[in-house]
Amino acid sequence: MTSVRNHLLQLSGNKWLLFFITALVLAACSPKLQPVAPVKKPTDTEAEKPKIAEKPPVKPAASKPLTIAMVLPLGLDHLKPGARYTSPGLTKANMSVEYYQGFKLALDSLAAGGTNFKLRLYDSKDEAAQAHSLGFNPLIKNSDLIVGPVFPDGMKVFTAVLNTKSPVVSPLSPASPATINSNNLITVMPPLEYHGWGAAQYINDKLKPKKIFILRSGFSQEQDYVRGFKNATDSLSNKKVKVVIVTISKGQLGGLIPQLSKKEQNIFVVAATDQAFLAVTLKSLDTLNRHYPVTLFGHPSWEKFSFLKIDILQRLKTHITSADQIDYKSDANMEFVRVYHRVYHVEPTDFAIKGFDEGMYFGRQLIDNNFAALDQADYTGLHNRFRFIKKNGLGWVNTHVNVLMYANFELKQVE
Repeated sequence: MTSVRNHLLQLSGNKWLLFFITALVLAACSPKLQPVAPVKKPTDTEAEKPKIAEKPPVKPAASKPLTIAMVLPLGLDHLKPGARYTSPGLTKANMSVEYYQGFKLALDSLAAGGTNFKLRLYDSKDEAAQAHSLGFNPLIKNSDLIVGPVFPDGMKVFTAVLNTKSPVVSPLSPASPATINSNNLITVMPPLEYHGWGAAQYINDKLKPKKIFILRSGFSQEQDYVRGFKNATDSLSNKKVKVVIVTISKGQLGGLIPQLSKKEQNIFVVAATDQAFLAVTLKSLDTLNRHYPVTLFGHPSWEKFSFLKIDILQRLKTHITSADQIDYKSDANMEFVRVYHRVYHVEPTDFAIKGFDEGMYFGRQLIDNNFAALDQADYTGLHNRFRFIKKNGLGWVNTHVNVLMYANFELKQVE
């Protein structure tokens, strides 16, 4: 599988955005979404290929619509006379529109089966005070499903006052649910500790080492990944694999040489994201690799770091985990792009694809009234799988990540 990243589309001015968002809000408030494509429930091994129905079947309307409240950082106050979007604000507005469009396309597809949805859209402005205020809105808290706010600070104050039994989806943030503490929360993007667990699972199943070296920079941002990796390794190997955790300064790896093998692969884990640390440490590992074979596992953010030298990553047999791996060459994704372009007349972005996946999954759970058993409802989408576990006091958390490896100067999926 080839990794291809899709960049955000830029919106062309406040007037266009106002017109576009107004159209979205009007569409969102319609009592019945028009069917676009009947779809089957995807299996756990194959992403569903959306199909356009030329003449959707006419189904009797449900007596009561399933209501969904969506809270996104649209920043509509920036559309007032004399106001302008900042660059970050416009990026968030773009993201919101793209996610909404993908989500609504999924609901339109599900509506072909006769389900009645009502989707209400709210602007969080990416402000904690606004998110807090929306938490008191009776139309939101009485909805069957709540999607958003997007960012952790807003979600924290929002859920603190929400007082609802309805499921609340954190749609795009991988922030740990422990920072929010809501039993109703559903965290779709796997938090960092599950990236550590995914790497440990792959190493345990495929490489079966006797020893693993974790190289730390000393920054606290690495802690969640390292903790997840260490706990998973201990659990999966019954503590038979020795985990050596070392804080490295200036790329000095000489002290580890007595513990290395010249014949077997030496497994190194580096969860750092600091540019200076990575530049020196990866160069030292590359030198070490001339005499002691190295297989490296890195932080999921490395995929986005242009400063990393891909030839070094390839020589080190570098693996990373990802919860956002979209194969734009697959039949399912090419069909989705065609359908999306037909409906919205623009190319879909990563956020549109995530919106579609989440709309299909959670729309189906609403129809089936299945939010108490998400661990029995695995789903393979266009960008990732959903494999949820229940965490006491923290709600449901998606734990699935892909494992990728640098080969032939690109990232390819190996697990």
